[in-house]
Amino acid sequence: GADIIETNTFSANVISQVEYGCEEFAGQMAYEGARIAREAADEAEAVAASVGLKRKVWVAGSMGPTSKSLSLSPDVKDPAFRSYSFDEMYAAYRQEAEALVRGGADLILIETCFDALNVKAALAAISDLFRDTIPVMISVSVGDRSGRTLTGQTLEAFYTSVCHFPIISFGLNCSLGAEELAPLVEDMAKWCRCGISCYPNAGLPNEIGGYDQSPEDMAKAVKLMASKGLLNITGGCCGTTPDHIRAISKALDGVAPHQLSERQDEIMERQLKVSGLEAVTVDVKRNNFTNVGERTNVAGSRKFARLIAEGKYDEALLIAAKQIEDGASIIDINMDDAMLDSTKEMERFVRYISNDPAVAKAALMIDSSHWETILAGLKNAQGKCIVNSISLKEGDEAFIEKAKVIKSFGAAVVVMAFDEEGQATTYQRKIEICERAYRLLTEKAGMAPQDIIFDVNILSIGTGIEEHAKYAIDFIEAVRWIKENLPGALTSGGVSNLSFSFRGNNAVREAMHSAFLYHAIQAGMDMAIVNPATAVLYSDIPTDVLERIEDVVLN
Repeated sequence: GADIIETNTFSANVISQVEYGCEEFAGQMAYEGARIAREAADEAEAVAASVGLKRKVWVAGSMGPTSKSLSLSPDVKDPAFRSYSFDEMYAAYRQEAEALVRGGADLILIETCFDALNVKAALAAISDLFRDTIPVMISVSVGDRSGRTLTGQTLEAFYTSVCHFPIISFGLNCSLGAEELAPLVEDMAKWCRCGISCYPNAGLPNEIGGYDQSPEDMAKAVKLMASKGLLNITGGCCGTTPDHIRAISKALDGVAPHQLSERQDEIMERQLKVSGLEAVTVDVKRNNFTNVGERTNVAGSRKFARLIAEGKYDEALLIAAKQIEDGASIIDINMDDAMLDSTKEMERFVRYISNDPAVAKAALMIDSSHWETILAGLKNAQGKCIVNSISLKEGDEAFIEKAKVIKSFGAAVVVMAFDEEGQATTYQRKIEICERAYRLLTEKAGMAPQDIIFDVNILSIGTGIEEHAKYAIDFIEAVRWIKENLPGALTSGGVSNLSFSFRGNNAVREAMHSAFLYHAIQAGMDMAIVNPATAVLYSDIPTDVLERIEDVVLN
């Protein structure tokens, strides 16, 4: 009664087959697995046709996770070590996917996944090969009933990492039995925006690793889940037999599939959702302001820059952990320094973060003016990142090309108000550049509006130079215009630039930042790169000080 039959190609890739000395046969294994499954599917259709029945059986090309993780080091002494790189994982998956489809697979099933970065490598390979012409399913395996993967990521964060790809389903397999997975699937139905799959084991294993759940009991448990409207695709994993599949097929006859509500779709479309080990949501309409920690930036923290230069990455991680403890849910990482190889340092530090759950739970803002450094960050982060930044300074074509690459990694992007003529300093220039960039990103690069974050340049005020006097108010008004005229887009900025002319006087600087943010947030500012540990409440600023500061901020 199965509608989909898998190929037996879970490990038919170069990385898995190296362990057996069979890597040269990996592609052939994938091809033959698909060919044999295609023959079986065709035979089943022919048998049905011989008795006057019309039946379609799909072949799912199985791609397993490999036994390697791109996010975790296998060497406890070296958190930055990886057995394979993103590019090597991409190449292995590309060979496997091509062979599966050539052998007759109708769709690709990336299954038993435990690392979202591995999956991103697989999706990149599939996208480059087939350009969205082959359906793709993703199925995750969790370590226990808490619903976290082996790398520590929640299911929602995992989905957020990979949902940029037009997958037909996301779900769970293996892991546990249907009863134990049911609460996780119920939670998934709240945020998943594609089909939901679940093909569990036949209950929990016994003392010797066998599975005792009968076909009838398993079918009953799966039906209970499906009857709540939670499933689109189901079946069986470890311990299941043809009898289990037959029982599930009969039990689900006539049960309605999961439907995505329009209300849920509406809510999701107004949110920027990024992730580390956990999901971070910025609601465009509710204006829930988000702090981006600024201290993991070699240009913004002398201490952090010194620790990176000295190779003291464990100590540098403590700075990131403190930013999160103080309220940052996203941390900005920048390694741009003339004395550093920013690409290598970005790769190393992001890898260190992946091995530290206290830091890895936050989403990452990959911040660099060097394209290779941005790519290094994206290729080593399992969550959905924010890239900071791109701009129109090289023209439309280069801008669109970079945006498409960023989108292929599933990342959101910060767009600086900068074009071929230079940095926008006036209100009019800011909104003109942002409108142009918004149209290019949504109409040419295919980016969702909620994945676009405009930084309209927070520039220094109180410098004594007349043309600088309107910098803060022009920023605030540009933010207001963006929120009213560019639907779904978000706004951000680096706040410390505002008070640069008062460096050395931290009390005044912090009060300036607080007053500025108070007005910018009212105008619709969604996030800011700021040190959360030094936040001063607007209401705590002495009246006489506030009056002088607002005279400067608001001109």
